[in-house]
Amino acid sequence: MRSTDSVEQNIKDACTLIRDARAQGADLIATPEMTALMEMRSKPLFEKAVAEEVDPALQAFRDLARELGCWLLIGSLAVRLSDSKCANRAYLLNPAGEIVTRYDKIHMFDVEVGDGQSYRESKNYQAGGHAVLADVDGAKLGLTICYDLRFPHLYRELAKAGADILAVPAAFTDVTGRAHWHALLRARAIETGCFVIAPAQGGHHENGRDTYGHSLIINPWGEIIGELDHQEPGVLARSINLQEVSDARAKIPALTHDREIALSANQNG
Repeated sequence: MRSTDSVEQNIKDACTLIRDARAQGADLIATPEMTALMEMRSKPLFEKAVAEEVDPALQAFRDLARELGCWLLIGSLAVRLSDSKCANRAYLLNPAGEIVTRYDKIHMFDVEVGDGQSYRESKNYQAGGHAVLADVDGAKLGLTICYDLRFPHLYRELAKAGADILAVPAAFTDVTGRAHWHALLRARAIETGCFVIAPAQGGHHENGRDTYGHSLIINPWGEIIGELDHQEPGVLARSINLQEVSDARAKIPALTHDREIALSANQNG
């Protein structure tokens, strides 16, 4: 997607793409981080972000999941918690339009990446404190969001808890995306023996931000099996075989080989 500062337009655009994905046969459809609102400035963010129970985007997506009879992972919405904090929250919706689970982004993007902009996500957002694993028709789906990708222990814990698929909806900056997006996502797949699905924001946004795009689907061996190799809005659809998870872990059973490591100070001199 290329979300804007218009909630109404973003809902419309997302619903069009979701319908397209369903028409291509998708049973689980995932959208990027900040699906319904791409806004970093505090004042307009809190003018537009609303509480979960009255969020028009969430209601629209619940209705659409029910209409299409599919699973929807809404990569994240800006959900107002108070006058000064929002949650960067993902929602998993089942084919009945019910909220199966929520996940609040754990790691806040507080960085200077060298593109002339500083990012202070913690200024407006409250970090989550819990990893989330959900059942999707027998497949175990681990939920994460964007900057979480740089913290491999989160993905390892999800895999050890039974995850088959790891979701990484994102709005990676163009600078960091070009340098790290593919490498990090492939690494998370290889380390865990999981499929990775990573729907992304892409292009130049109205607020001046540039995001990298390149939505990816990666198999448990670390191979890219699908990519939107551009920054334009669109749909990427692939069939996956969960047997590949077992196969990859049988070949490299690294999840069972963890050892406790004690760090000692250098005793020489």
